[in-house]
Amino acid sequence: MTSHRSPRRRGEPLRVGNGQGFWGDSMIGPQQLVTRGPLHYLTLDYLAEVTMSILQKARARDPDAGYATDFVTTIERILPRCRERGIRIVANAGGVNPAACAEAVAAVARRLGASGTRIGVVEGDDLLANLPALVEAGEELVNLDTGARLGGSVERVQSANAYLGAAPIVQALADGADIVITGRCADASLAVAPIVHELGWSLDDHDLVAAATVGGHIIECGTQCTGGNFEDWRRVPDLDDIGYPVLEAYEDGTLVVTKHAGTGGLVDVDTVTAQILYEIGDPSAYVTPDVVADFTSVALSDDGPDRVRVTGARGAPPTDTYKVSCTLHAGYKAVGQLTVAGPDAVEKAELIARLLFTRLEREGCRFDDDQRLVECLGAGVCLPMLRSTTFDPPEVVLRIAVRDADRRKVDRFGKEVASLLLSGPPGATGFAGGRPKATELLDHWPALVPKRSVPATVRVEEVP
Repeated sequence: MTSHRSPRRRGEPLRVGNGQGFWGDSMIGPQQLVTRGPLHYLTLDYLAEVTMSILQKARARDPDAGYATDFVTTIERILPRCRERGIRIVANAGGVNPAACAEAVAAVARRLGASGTRIGVVEGDDLLANLPALVEAGEELVNLDTGARLGGSVERVQSANAYLGAAPIVQALADGADIVITGRCADASLAVAPIVHELGWSLDDHDLVAAATVGGHIIECGTQCTGGNFEDWRRVPDLDDIGYPVLEAYEDGTLVVTKHAGTGGLVDVDTVTAQILYEIGDPSAYVTPDVVADFTSVALSDDGPDRVRVTGARGAPPTDTYKVSCTLHAGYKAVGQLTVAGPDAVEKAELIARLLFTRLEREGCRFDDDQRLVECLGAGVCLPMLRSTTFDPPEVVLRIAVRDADRRKVDRFGKEVASLLLSGPPGATGFAGGRPKATELLDHWPALVPKRSVPATVRVEEVP
């Protein structure tokens, strides 16, 4: 095929931008990154634990589903520009069906006349079909939070996906992929792979891989490192045009976090620090499939306007296990919501909740304290330590949720919520969306599996 990639100039830093922090992030990000400044790689991170179970259910209904459909729309918007500028794309949009995602992307490429586009597919993370055999072979899949063994709960598992690392993505890039589509992989690995590939690093050089991992972690949540969701939000300029992050990587392992010139938002030591501290657990041993990174060794320094230099990362060899994230059927839930307005809104809302559960119990439909949740939004439930005993809000949103193994019982709750509009205290309003209905409730089960039990596969195919 004829390559559409422009080689990175000698001495030029490798620029990797992340345009997606989760499935639901703005579609503006990818477009901004590929059009408003220099870029070599675009990464897109779609997956969270609950997303995998949703995608597994979608695939169970339709064998051609199970991937992040927004990714296909994004490709349609940016592929011509990426080919023109030689930007390669790495995304975990494959969910539980990377092959179907790749076919959908290939269809877009054909429709756009983008023949010669090479699409890489990384598979092997989906362990659902192999889970019974793993348990039978003696893998206990101990829950990392509770210490329980999966054992007899295998039949309740809805999804099971190992967090793969950078190695198969590096292979796909080495095989010439313009677009790499993976299922579940570690978030930071989406950026680690292009850095390792382009700069010629070895995955056995643990300090360099740790540096790339720190960089990948900084940009993995998109604008969360460029002023989004930032405590000192008043000093973040032009949030309406917030810039998505760009990571500059240098051969010696130095990184610079920045964004395209002319975009809004803010990149400084504070915004980058806030993201570094996000979801890292033990900062001295951040475990990924690629390396165990020591975040306490990292130094941040100002490198000019909207530029932060990252140095000093240290790493240790990776473990011989992958994290596997399972979701298990855990019964059913329903959530009902009413707005309660007027004087004494909190007191009236609390009475409505008591009335509801008393009436249900009289009908033999009891929910214990650990099966129900009552919240008066607007009265300080998110930060109860700040709640004032003298504050009387003019309205609150009463949100009531229940859970139970019996779907009929949960549906019975849903049928009773609206009755409080006429048979409770005054001021209840705002009931919309119909009666709450029972939906499946899922529990998260994190565990470890030996890497030898998870053989990843890589294939690269060219769009004719």
